[in-house]
Amino acid sequence: MEATIDITSTDKKPGVLNLFKCKCPRCRRGDMFENRNPYALKTTMRMNRECPVCGQPFNIEVGFYYGSSYVSYAASIALSVATFVAWWVLIGFSLQDNRFFYWLIFNSVFLIAAQPYLMRLARTGWLLFFVRYDINWRTPPTQQLERVNEEQEKNW
Repeated sequence: MEATIDITSTDKKPGVLNLFKCKCPRCRRGDMFENRNPYALKTTMRMNRECPVCGQPFNIEVGFYYGSSYVSYAASIALSVATFVAWWVLIGFSLQDNRFFYWLIFNSVFLIAAQPYLMRLARTGWLLFFVRYDINWRTPPTQQLERVNEEQEKNW
């Protein structure tokens, strides 16, 4: 069942929620990825070429998403700190037992399980740095890409 998108709606959607939903940063309505489920591992990183709603190209240049690794790293560190604090408050740490090592194991398994979603979140966040929300996204056309080389796109 395919969801329909109301492009006539004028309500402004919050940016942070759309980041977590992996929506287009320009219109905040279109999906960036072909499959909404990040745990369909064969299609996890398969992106739409452009936003199905506003036409914003998602692949701005060859190797563009290389920088998303920094966003992924920051998100992983933030999640690790959050699990550390939660473990400290709920279970606690001690020098007399192995609770710290149990946290390390828990945190490792948690980050591995969250990795498909974190990779999508990182790509969405990286694109958000370069493409801003346009409240009048229906009127101006999208910018034409200057540095896209189709032959070199999958070579790195």
